[in-house]
Amino acid sequence: MSESSKTSSPVESELTAQAPRLAIIAGNGRFPFLVLDAARRQGIDPLVIAIREEASPELSTYASSIHWLSLGEAAKVFELLHAGKVGKVLLAGQVKHHQLYSTIRADGVVTRELEGLGRKNTDALIGTFVKMIQAMGIEVLDSTHFIKPLLAHEGVMTHRSPDPDEVEDIQYGREIAKTIAGIDVGQTVVVCNRACVAVEAMEGTDATIERAATLSNGRRLVVVKVSKPRQDMRFDVPVIGLKTIEVMRRAKAQVLAVDAGKTLLFEREQLLDAANQAAISIVGMKSGTEE
Repeated sequence: MSESSKTSSPVESELTAQAPRLAIIAGNGRFPFLVLDAARRQGIDPLVIAIREEASPELSTYASSIHWLSLGEAAKVFELLHAGKVGKVLLAGQVKHHQLYSTIRADGVVTRELEGLGRKNTDALIGTFVKMIQAMGIEVLDSTHFIKPLLAHEGVMTHRSPDPDEVEDIQYGREIAKTIAGIDVGQTVVVCNRACVAVEAMEGTDATIERAATLSNGRRLVVVKVSKPRQDMRFDVPVIGLKTIEVMRRAKAQVLAVDAGKTLLFEREQLLDAANQAAISIVGMKSGTEE
């Protein structure tokens, strides 16, 4: 870092000192690392609260200020936010859906909140946690706040465009996927010749594609991943990574359709290169205004 980049005017220093501190609550995958990098490029050094059951151990050497807590320790999360004078929180990284229904012991704060929930689906559980943070006067940021360039754009993003049959499969798959996403079952379906081969539940996108491959007898597959109706971009943002492209290649899945502006493509350039090498078409679909 140059000397000029290290120095700042008195006004800039005062503004930095007055800015609310940012905390990142880190789940699994590369998401927390990408957000940390992007925040630091803006001169922000966040407090990191890492979920022990999910976050990568590598975060301990990557973050300058980090605390490790279990998924059920909500009260300790709130204590750290208060003690750290945190004014903004960003949730980065997936918490696997099955973890929310695991045998992890929940503290009294979590238990009391869950007792008042009618539906205990993923949105309700994470949404309740977000509301509890907001009740402390803390702003919960859009998860893509620092990494918007990684969002899928509308149109074909790879060398190859879907052929007419694949386009029909995309249209059919989006009807099914939007339906299941609307009732918080899953967000991905795998289609072959206008037949639904596999529907995602708690196992995740990659496992859904692998399951479809065992049922398709080697036939061409189309993967459709959508956002939820009125997707809350503060949590559970749809994500595609390099591993998904590798799984698709092995499964002979030749098309991936995602919602433009609402799906993150991690390691975007490498991901698109890998898709091009496998002749996989990736398409960003326009999202409806109701979403």
